[in-house]
Amino acid sequence: MGDEIWILIPLAPFLLAGFIFWSKHQQKMIEKQSEMTAEKAAQYAAHTERLEARVRVLERIVTDRGIDVADEIEKLRDAPLN
Repeated sequence: MGDEIWILIPLAPFLLAGFIFWSKHQQKMIEKQSEMTAEKAAQYAAHTERLEARVRVLERIVTDRGIDVADEIEKLRDAPLN
């Protein structure tokens, strides 16, 4: 058993270098995944904001009883989007 350990000693720097390379690679992968997650969150937030704006318009149409609904829909179609 004592003789086998001497064989591993010269391999230690290679094993350590491999471990360092692997850990750096893992760190880069985590950073990329974080960037992708942040980008998706921003996309979802923008999409949610657009949907909320549409719901506000629909609520306004439904609650404004003094205005003809068809005219209001046509006005909103012609209005520029934010």
